[in-house]
Amino acid sequence: MSKIFYKSAEEIELIRASSMLVSKTLAEVAKVIGPGITTKSLNDLAEAFIRDHGAVPAFLNYNGFPYSLCISPNDQVVHGFPGDYVIQEGDLISVDCGVIKDNFFGDSAYTFSIGEIDAERQKLVTVTQQCLQASIEKAVSGSRIGDVGYAIQKIAEDNGFGVVRELVGHGVGVQLHEKPEVPNYGQRGRGIKLEEGMVIAIEPMINAGTAGIKFWSDGWTVTSKDNKPSAHFEHTVAVKKGKADVLSTFSLIEEVLLKKR
Repeated sequence: MSKIFYKSAEEIELIRASSMLVSKTLAEVAKVIGPGITTKSLNDLAEAFIRDHGAVPAFLNYNGFPYSLCISPNDQVVHGFPGDYVIQEGDLISVDCGVIKDNFFGDSAYTFSIGEIDAERQKLVTVTQQCLQASIEKAVSGSRIGDVGYAIQKIAEDNGFGVVRELVGHGVGVQLHEKPEVPNYGQRGRGIKLEEGMVIAIEPMINAGTAGIKFWSDGWTVTSKDNKPSAHFEHTVAVKKGKADVLSTFSLIEEVLLKKR
């Protein structure tokens, strides 16, 4: 798919509905995630919740991916397979979720801190969230893709972290991955001009150490090259004049986590 598909106001509302279902699914994950839980059990819970709400998991069988969630512990960057891994105190668990509802996709990801995490991991999570927020502020009509990527890169590298370059954000709509690509690095004022009607997934993938990554033989799982932890946060965003319209939310997740403390 080489062209950008611009969305009408009605289509953006359909993407918002799909994205909000993703957010609700991640909030359901938040209710049960913790030490002693397997990542496969989170996958099964999410798939049932998505189907119970009249949608289908976007990731399941996407290019052969065999699960409904990507769950990536610690040094796994993205695309981790849910399985027998038992979550432990101090883990970082990145959970990426997508759904298809009424023929439109939604996509979002959240990195969960399990119990008490060390200072390096806490800083990584905080900075990655700051990267996402700063980049969303650039997702306005008249900006360039390079402005979005630069906002992420500047904050991450100023804090001594590595920005993954091989994997990028993307357009979202009737396909999970549409144009334009949204790198997490870039030069201000460069790249495709952002315009109203564009819907993009912005998803900083930030490593505590080097930016380098390794691809596993399963064809999906990606880990940091130096085996240091990685964090991943993602929102689906509609480009608007003046201020971006964030179609997914973390507030539902954070409400759950606050009640669990």
